[in-house]
Amino acid sequence: MGSHDTHPPHPARPLPTPTTPAGREALDAILARPERSVIGLDFDGTLAPIVADPEQARAHPDAVPALAALAPRVAAVAVVTGRPPAVAVRNGGFEAVPGLDHLVVLGHYGAERWEAGTGAVIAPPPHPGVAAVRAELPGFLDAIGAWRGTWIEEKGRALAVHTRRAEDPGAAFEALRAPLAELAARHGLIVEPGRMVLELRPPGMDKGVALTEYVREIGAESVLYAGDDLGDLPAFAAVDKLRSEGVPGLLVCSGSDEVAALRERSDLVVDGPEGVVDLLHALSARLG
Repeated sequence: MGSHDTHPPHPARPLPTPTTPAGREALDAILARPERSVIGLDFDGTLAPIVADPEQARAHPDAVPALAALAPRVAAVAVVTGRPPAVAVRNGGFEAVPGLDHLVVLGHYGAERWEAGTGAVIAPPPHPGVAAVRAELPGFLDAIGAWRGTWIEEKGRALAVHTRRAEDPGAAFEALRAPLAELAARHGLIVEPGRMVLELRPPGMDKGVALTEYVREIGAESVLYAGDDLGDLPAFAAVDKLRSEGVPGLLVCSGSDEVAALRERSDLVVDGPEGVVDLLHALSARLG
């Protein structure tokens, strides 16, 4: 378990109460039958603080101990991310951790899966449009004068254009939305907006599809999902739909002032990754 086994015990925190009836019903369902519950979590901004360079993003220091305490008590913990699973596993520190047998990483919005129990990644062939965009994107950004302060992140099955380092990140983000949507469409891809990032990726998969398919696959009877940005809205919508089908769901916002839409749809708002870790610890403590 390496450095994780010397981490000091996390102080006990009370389990927060959701502000909505649907959220309270879902929390009650999770507490009543945890072995039939899925805990779904975004990675960047939820388990890991947002940083200027995504390659430097690392899970909160207490995230792995929190997950290792909770995972054995529930049906599964699913980290749902746009990142490749191998990157999320590396940056999260999830490899070979006792207690994490019930953890899966649904990477590339569910297109690839890593399971802690086996350490294997299951992946279909890549979409050909990604290679075409990869070749065209640098020149495309240069031609429209968007190179200054923006940069491209290689994600294997997707490409992301970041504006957080631009002089006016928000203006750069808005200026790029339409041109990148046109470029993506030309190659059969779509654009997924996030927090000062626009990701070009294949259609048909998003965090909502990934979460729904996994909940149904394992026959879960309740679900919690925590996220922080626009890419998590499909997962929130999926939980709403599961609720309409009789599966209680708890929506948690990893507090961000950048994405008001997520806060407004949440049953519970916590204070960023620190608050998510506190919630996970409080939940595992209640489950004994």
